[in-house]
Amino acid sequence: MKRNINIFEFPLNLGLKKKEHETEPGVRKLPEWLRKFKFHKEINPVSIFRLEAPEYAMELDHESGVLNADTIVDYAQKQADLILNNHQENTFNIMLGGDCSILIGTSLALRKLGNFGLFYLDGHTDFIPAHLSETAAAAGMDLAIITGNGHEKLTNIQGLKPYFLEENIFCAGNAETDDEEYVEQIINSDIQYFDVELLRINGFRKTAEDFLQMVEKKGLDGFFIHFDVDVLKDELMPAVDSRMQEGIDYENLKEILWPLIHSHLCFGIEITILDPDYDENGIYTKPFVKNLIQIIKNKED
Repeated sequence: MKRNINIFEFPLNLGLKKKEHETEPGVRKLPEWLRKFKFHKEINPVSIFRLEAPEYAMELDHESGVLNADTIVDYAQKQADLILNNHQENTFNIMLGGDCSILIGTSLALRKLGNFGLFYLDGHTDFIPAHLSETAAAAGMDLAIITGNGHEKLTNIQGLKPYFLEENIFCAGNAETDDEEYVEQIINSDIQYFDVELLRINGFRKTAEDFLQMVEKKGLDGFFIHFDVDVLKDELMPAVDSRMQEGIDYENLKEILWPLIHSHLCFGIEITILDPDYDENGIYTKPFVKNLIQIIKNKED
């Protein structure tokens, strides 16, 4: 990659409902965890920016039906400001979560910059209304929120609804296909949807190239990649909030991410949900970091 790289750290975990054995979701440790395995050093960014997150809570907002809604909205606005205040042309931006709700702040920033596309690579669709969520957690409905589906408090921050148009989004990798009502939500949208099986059939590289063609054809200002590590096979990455047996491997990941990351129209990528508490010795993180660096830096070994 010839472009400059900036890293933004958004260690937010308010978009998750903690499990009974947890004090809080460990995803807030992700930026430091990747740093420990030399991710920052190998990427060698021009700058590193960080927005500290509020203390963990599980406050149900009865108005929206979403946990910690007001705090998430406040963080999203600060996040968008940090991105916009440090926006540089011809720079690739890496956003380190945190949970998937950090997409809201990035989406808000991109909405202010223009009309962008989104490649949503995730083991779940995260495209459901609050009343269908078993957890009421924003990380499980962030794709719905950023496309304007849900309560105005979250979907219409600063009157900018929707942050992304459904028709400008590819959602790829969902493995939660047994729940018909869950899948129905995205099938009935204008999002181009590829569950993990259809992704294999269509081809990983071809799906990425189809998305790039769409971006070019529509004359979009650019696009962003959401990458939730739970899209990987469980045997490769079990250190996540919601484990799924089905998933993709690192060769598949390279096929799909390489054309996207190395497009001049790619604003950047966010990496979410890897929880260091479930990978104490880094057994799963080490190969993850190695593969991700190879993809971003275009290295073969």
